[in-house]
Amino acid sequence: MGPRGIQGAVGGCPGWGSIPPMILVLAAWQRPYLNIFKHFRVEEWKRSAKEGDVAALTDTRMKGTIYRIRGSNPASSYLQLPRAGTQSLGLTGRYLYLLFRPLPHKHFLVHLDVATEENQVVRISFSNLFREFKSTATWLQFPFVYGAASEGTARRGVPGAAPADVRWACLVLDLPSILALYLSRRFSHLRGVKLCCNLLVKNLCTSDLLFEPGVTFAKARLGDLSCRGVAPMPRELAFPVPKGEKWHDLYDYIRFPSEGAKLLHNSIQKSFPHPVAGDQVLEEPGHPPTQPVTLSRAVCDPSLTQRISSPKAVPHRCPVITKSIPEVHLAVPGPLGAVPAGDPMLEEKQRLHSAGDTRQPLPLSDGGIHVYAHRRRGHTTRAVPGSEEGLVPDPILKLRTIIGFGGCSTKWALWTQDSTAVVYPCHAVIVALLLETGEQRFFLGHTDKVAALAFSGSGTVLASAQPGPRSLGRLWDFPTGTCLCLFKTYLQSLVSLSFSHSGAVLCGVGKDVHSKTMVVVWNTAQVTRGGGVTVLAKAHTDVDIQAMKIAFFDDTRMVSCGRDNIRLWRVRSGALRSCPVSLGEYHSLEFTDLAFEAGPEQEPEDRALFVCSRSGHVLEVDYKNICVRSARRLLPAQPQGDGQEQAGSSSGPGIAINSISMSLTFCATGSEDGYMRLWLLDFSAAVLEAEHEASVSSVCISPDSHKVLSTTAAGTLGYLDVQARDYNTLMRSHEGSVLGFSVEGKWKQIATVSQDSTIRVWDLASRQQLYDFSAAEETPCTVAFHPFWKMLACGFDSGVVRTFSLAASDLLLEHKQHRTAVTGLTFSPDGNLMFSSCLQGTLALYRLLAQKIQVLRVLGNVVAQDAGSGVDTLVVSGDSRLLAFVGPSKYVVTVMEACSLDELLRVDISILDLHSTILDSAVKVCFGPVPQGELLVSTSSNKILVLDAKTGRLVQEVSPVHKLSCSSLALSKDGQYLLTAGDKVIKVWDYRMRFNVNFQVFIGHSEPVQQVAFTPNQEHVISVGDAIFLWDFLAPPPVKSSPARACSPTSTLVLRSDSSSETPKDVSETPRQTVPLPLLSSPPCLDISSVHPAAFQSISSESDREEEADLPDSSRKVANEHKDASVIVVESDGNEEPVVRPKVRQESSRSPEKPANEPRKGAKTPKSQCSIRPDSYRHFTPRFKASVLPQSFLSPPAGSEVLKLKAVIGYNGNGRGNMVWNPDTGFFAYSCGCIIVVEDLHSGFQNHWLGHAEEISTLTLSHHGQVLASASGRKDGDSHCQICIWSTQDGACTAELFHHETQVQAMAFSCDDRFLVTIGDYSDQTVALWSTHTYELMLSTRISEPLHDVAFSPFSHQDLACVGRGAVTFWVLEQQGAAVRLKVQRAPALDVLGLVELTSLCYGADALLYSGTNSGQICVWDTETNSCFMMWEADEGEIGVLLCQHHRLLSGSNMKRIRLWSVATVQELRLKGPNARSGSVLLEHEITLDGTIVSAAFDDSLEMGIVGTTAGTLWYINWVESTSIRLISGHKNKVTEVCFSPDESHCATCGEDGSVRIWALCSTELVVQFQVLNQSCQCLAWKPRPVGVWPYPGESQHVVAGYSDGTVRVFSVSRTEMELKMHPHAAALTAVTYSTDGEMILSGGKDGIVAVSSPRTGMTIHVLADHKGSPITVLQCTRKQYHDLGVEGGELWLATSSDRRVSVWASDWLQDKCELLDWLSFPAPAGPEGLDSLPPSLAAFCPWEHSVLVYVGFGLLKEALFYSLRKKQVLRKISLPAFATSLSLSPAAPFMALGFGDRLLRLQPCPAGDPQDYSGHDDTVHLCRFAPSGRRLLTASHSAVLVWELTGA
Repeated sequence: MGPRGIQGAVGGCPGWGSIPPMILVLAAWQRPYLNIFKHFRVEEWKRSAKEGDVAALTDTRMKGTIYRIRGSNPASSYLQLPRAGTQSLGLTGRYLYLLFRPLPHKHFLVHLDVATEENQVVRISFSNLFREFKSTATWLQFPFVYGAASEGTARRGVPGAAPADVRWACLVLDLPSILALYLSRRFSHLRGVKLCCNLLVKNLCTSDLLFEPGVTFAKARLGDLSCRGVAPMPRELAFPVPKGEKWHDLYDYIRFPSEGAKLLHNSIQKSFPHPVAGDQVLEEPGHPPTQPVTLSRAVCDPSLTQRISSPKAVPHRCPVITKSIPEVHLAVPGPLGAVPAGDPMLEEKQRLHSAGDTRQPLPLSDGGIHVYAHRRRGHTTRAVPGSEEGLVPDPILKLRTIIGFGGCSTKWALWTQDSTAVVYPCHAVIVALLLETGEQRFFLGHTDKVAALAFSGSGTVLASAQPGPRSLGRLWDFPTGTCLCLFKTYLQSLVSLSFSHSGAVLCGVGKDVHSKTMVVVWNTAQVTRGGGVTVLAKAHTDVDIQAMKIAFFDDTRMVSCGRDNIRLWRVRSGALRSCPVSLGEYHSLEFTDLAFEAGPEQEPEDRALFVCSRSGHVLEVDYKNICVRSARRLLPAQPQGDGQEQAGSSSGPGIAINSISMSLTFCATGSEDGYMRLWLLDFSAAVLEAEHEASVSSVCISPDSHKVLSTTAAGTLGYLDVQARDYNTLMRSHEGSVLGFSVEGKWKQIATVSQDSTIRVWDLASRQQLYDFSAAEETPCTVAFHPFWKMLACGFDSGVVRTFSLAASDLLLEHKQHRTAVTGLTFSPDGNLMFSSCLQGTLALYRLLAQKIQVLRVLGNVVAQDAGSGVDTLVVSGDSRLLAFVGPSKYVVTVMEACSLDELLRVDISILDLHSTILDSAVKVCFGPVPQGELLVSTSSNKILVLDAKTGRLVQEVSPVHKLSCSSLALSKDGQYLLTAGDKVIKVWDYRMRFNVNFQVFIGHSEPVQQVAFTPNQEHVISVGDAIFLWDFLAPPPVKSSPARACSPTSTLVLRSDSSSETPKDVSETPRQTVPLPLLSSPPCLDISSVHPAAFQSISSESDREEEADLPDSSRKVANEHKDASVIVVESDGNEEPVVRPKVRQESSRSPEKPANEPRKGAKTPKSQCSIRPDSYRHFTPRFKASVLPQSFLSPPAGSEVLKLKAVIGYNGNGRGNMVWNPDTGFFAYSCGCIIVVEDLHSGFQNHWLGHAEEISTLTLSHHGQVLASASGRKDGDSHCQICIWSTQDGACTAELFHHETQVQAMAFSCDDRFLVTIGDYSDQTVALWSTHTYELMLSTRISEPLHDVAFSPFSHQDLACVGRGAVTFWVLEQQGAAVRLKVQRAPALDVLGLVELTSLCYGADALLYSGTNSGQICVWDTETNSCFMMWEADEGEIGVLLCQHHRLLSGSNMKRIRLWSVATVQELRLKGPNARSGSVLLEHEITLDGTIVSAAFDDSLEMGIVGTTAGTLWYINWVESTSIRLISGHKNKVTEVCFSPDESHCATCGEDGSVRIWALCSTELVVQFQVLNQSCQCLAWKPRPVGVWPYPGESQHVVAGYSDGTVRVFSVSRTEMELKMHPHAAALTAVTYSTDGEMILSGGKDGIVAVSSPRTGMTIHVLADHKGSPITVLQCTRKQYHDLGVEGGELWLATSSDRRVSVWASDWLQDKCELLDWLSFPAPAGPEGLDSLPPSLAAFCPWEHSVLVYVGFGLLKEALFYSLRKKQVLRKISLPAFATSLSLSPAAPFMALGFGDRLLRLQPCPAGDPQDYSGHDDTVHLCRFAPSGRRLLTASHSAVLVWELTGA
């Protein structure tokens, strides 16, 4: 057993570049290698640091010193180089060598801090704690996995503790390659190393040489390895190898990344000449080396482990090196898809396959390793029927047709050179459509929607580009369909591509990552000769560019046009320069497109240039003289004219022209009014025009000038035949994602429902649209064809179900059984019944008689409401007898009798897996073959469960099925094949799971696949998502059981694409229900999925995906030439040597209650991209705490609790938005530390919700007031912070959410309470959206800048907004079934504000949003246009709180002010702009409070409310009366002492803020506060009542307090004044108390001096210096018999100092006697190991045992000592879990209260008994004090004071 390696990914930049010369000079002293331990003298610990159990040992086997690092927590046991984190090692060596051995059965962790050339520090971590690869911009986390090899196939490795037989290993990390591959950054130097437990480490070394272990110097010289950069291991770094042994038999050699991993694309690289592990050593010279295999994989799913094992030696062969990258595309029969025979490289490029093993349990996941493997020339392997290889044929699907057009835009469609075919993008697929046959060819390879296309002049090379973070371009050999080259465009968004006539130059225009316009020119001359693409020139420009084309007569000249400009460009000497065309009076036009004049009779430079504009102008530009020759304008037809448009020069509004194209004989324009017009070349008349249903986005004249291609904004593609004067529609498409479909077999039609709110019916054979249905103000949700009649049923979001007759194109019936969106709709296979369901869980049954539909039964709350909408919600068995669905909850599947809806069976999915620790929920259901009576259920944990539909028994389990949950299931009619869809892939399964490889995987969709199904005749498969994909199903036809089952020819769906098929028909004569409107420009759509939490680096970018069209759930291997390249399968050939199969990690299932939110324990949090706290007080920063959570907790048994939390004194002013109040229900809650206090404002009674362990940052209350959400930081050991969901009715915590990594900054519920949005702080920078039905994470995205606040629109649950640095981010939620997408637009603040933080926001009246800034302004935004239209100066400081109701706005700032504004005129200003009568706001009221405003809640009229401040105060505000009343008060800083009054009606507290506060215990209200400025009050005591004196009403009560300036002050509580001030100490006071009779004050100082003073005279009577030099921690007095203990005096008192000394004194103050009775010193170890500071020394007299005192403090053991003053010895000891930080003994019952540094309060019965531990503190419990009666207890943790009652004493 050896370590298999470090898990990681491969992709990104190939190679790592070179080190700059300066660093080479500086780093010369590090050559040839640097022994780090030796150079930095680790053994001296001067330049290195150690923490915890780190020891240097002598190891006889290693023959030297090794370092052992062990412990339970990596954060507290480590060895670190250099000593300080601010220093740097500065090591520039390429390779880092670590010689180490993990401790068996333990976990270890190693951190490497590496600096890049951009001076950014990146942390590289590897550990067997990590379960999967994670990456951020500053942190890479690699799992370290152990495994073994056997017979050429490696066994699965599972991250976890090291095995018992783990070996010493030499780990070689190629640091530059890791940075280049994973982050595309260049390595500068190694900054620091941190080796955490549990490890044995021999040495560390850096070098630029690759050292080979097990190779002697003689072998190295003989093999001439130095020329290959390989050197033998230096002796001081080598492991000892006994004679006769081999190095690889004893040790492991791990190199990461492997040599094969440096390829940009996936490959199987036979590494040469370095062995990976095991007994692979270099052979003698002259013999070929053995070939260990290393596997690499794509960066899009870097969860692979690089296997470190002893691979079985394969026969010696010449090493195979992949010299080219196989491309993904689909082979199509026919001339366009022909492949030249005998071209093995081309054959290889047209084969791409995938595979896995699906036996139960399936040892694979969708994260398979993608492999290209070489096949011997001329030899093919094909599985034969009956073999155990896998599904046959292979591939079983072949892409036939795609219905759809567009993607990023609808303007790109091109003619081929011979004018016989049209090339256009359909999302991520490029389609070539032959006009004559209707046949489609496909170019696959893009991973995102294609943004632009361009042909070379010869038409042989096609250029395409995709936008986004990857911004990739591809060059294709068009005749063969192969990808010639792949290159980075550097353009985040693309405007246009243009090829030169020669094909040697390509020009692109778009926006870079900073949204600046950039022009890039590439040299493509070498591409067709096997070369690459190089950048000729690139330039940024401030001018707008809408179109740019290369001049056909000169490859170095270009022309561009845009808003207000036309420019000529030229490339010269590597630079791109431009000059503007003088436009004169046309300088302010917005130009949209351009075209060169055609014709061979002129000199090239004399050709005119035509440019069109949005105002209808067409300018003729003289290219040679750079001026405008003439201008024409397209004007609308005049009523009195002949109805013809004209191109003239008259004034008036013109028709916007979007595109122009020129030929020798005519010019074509496409305009915004929907017309494509053909003009004479002089534009004197329009000779032909074609009207479209939407604006024409592009026109293109064919090379033969016989046809004109046009595209529209509605996604229509067609062409005008000029000679025949006939228009042909080639393709229509939905304008949004397709949500679902239904197939009708007899007439070969498919109905689809889309996000564009339309239902369309398509003819599958011709791909033409037949019908288009839509309903005003309603959105269709689901659709279903009747199996026999030409009838279509549709469900809408209003709850209406409508049936249409396609024969009559008419509405038949309308049913209103549902009130919410229809989620399920289906007919029974026999056509007699129809079923529908809705979001509320209602299920309806209908009977069909003679096309009339009758409602039979309606049931409520039977279908799962939290399952969301989607296809396949309701399924009916093939015999129409059974109906199945998920419900009534998502954990249950119900089977009913279809004809009656009588329930037959309920199966609880969540309990089927007895070994699982999470609850599994059902997602989709599907009936199996009728005879078997099986029901298939796909689950949230990516399984398919096969159940017996009669008994519910689990028959079979298939896992995992997809990387994401399965979105659709479908079974073939013969029951042989199963279709599943998940994420963007389709899988075809063998239903009986008979093979080693039971499925095949198919790609092509650029968006998640929403539904997949067989056609009724099982000849085709249909999948929908971004478009409609039709696949040929190539499996053998089902065996017919009887002649009666033979299919009639009329029912067969025939899709012909040969030359005999009919040409596509024009269906424009079909009457349309509605005219689709062109899509308005919208912000970029962000597709967010909840299962990729770390996938987003910024708001406008998706995660980097592999540049190839990688299958996330398979592995690749090239197969024979007959296989289609759209399927990806891995095969194993039994006739050859064993093939190393990639092993894929098993994806762990997640709980449906805590899906993506339950973190793995112990996972390290990635370092944030932004570690600088923004300049905003609104941003939450947790208070620093040194305490940690307890290791053990002895919770009292239920019902036997002695302590009950009665009240909490304080409000956490450090929180943000941590107070809520609902004026309708009266619910009022706030946070204090980690406690939520729910208080009745009338009675003052408190409830306390204990669920958090850390400081609560924020609270939010649902709109209906039934749910409260609270958020706090991470617990110890957790990787994510905690969000609790509470029911306000009973205070029960109903859910816990985990997602954000540091702190939650703000939260908000949607207006309908369906969603909860949470945003992380500046270190987390994530936005998460949760469903409040299930509290599952619906989506998460990382943003590039910190956000401060978030709010949902009160008018729509789909709209929300966030504020951050200089901008408001507007989000729009879009739901597609269960999936959710976010559209996002970042709207910057006004320029006049400069660099500003937008810190707060709130929605106002219709379409208004208010935001505050950190410089005191309030901005007003129009949410319809997402623009800021108004701003005013509202305060001098930052505005952190905003509330708006109707026409009033409340603002709160760090100037301690709240202000009330009248904003009634703002709405008028928005609507009328400058014409508004008034644009001013009015300040109505203003109140100044005691601190910065951090929270506020008001009623609907903003007349009264509650406001929280940083001073720890909650104020009641009444604007009508202009009053502010203190509701809740508390200390802002640390509380230093607490005590009870003698009658226990009050308590007193003092704090570092210099205040002494008196509280009424019955109501916890602040009665009086004594404040001393600029001093800290360190201690206090309440004057005791004299013995034998009963209390009387006028009794004066006094409190004494000691301060940091050495003064003692006595306050009269009853008179609320200071009565006495004394100054008995030179140093700060640390303890003070009254004598038992109250006649003396004893005070102790920081210098150890104890003073005895008289409060009557103010004189100091005694000064005791016995403890001098050590601070006094405790002073306590108690009574005694006068002659007791052999000394005179009625009082006994003790003083304790921090040096563990206790002095006990007897005194009689009236007689002026004070005598030392005993002096105690307690031993302690020499140094406090593991402690940051010494715990206090505390002592107290035992009330229930006279002459006994109790001591706790730092000592040899953690214990409490009971010491007898009579016997002068320790009577007994009580063991404690830790050193106590506070101590108090109950005067009534034998209880001892102890506080600890790990936030624990323990109640210890004495002398023996079971202790009880209590939580509720979020920091060290540094104070605890019993009341005189023993019935109450006060505890303090930082600023929070808790009042406990002893109930069960």
